[in-house]
Amino acid sequence: MLTPFDAFLAVQEHASNQWAFFGAAIGAGVTAIGAGLGISRIGASANEGIARQPEAANDIKGGSLILSAFIEGVSLFAVVVALLIALKQ
Repeated sequence: MLTPFDAFLAVQEHASNQWAFFGAAIGAGVTAIGAGLGISRIGASANEGIARQPEAANDIKGGSLILSAFIEGVSLFAVVVALLIALKQ
């Protein structure tokens, strides 16, 4: 026999699944925005640094490339976590 508590659990499970999809979508979107802002800030700072000291251009380019790779790695990890949350059964 189906009790009201069983019905509540079924509704809660369905609702939490929808919220998981919503949270994963928000998480992936915020991650993409954050990565874009971080990389744009690195690029702007690198261009300003090269404009001020052209002789240090190679060092600045190398450092900004490494920092961009770190940001991309963290954002990829965050998107994978969001997908794992969305696809959790």
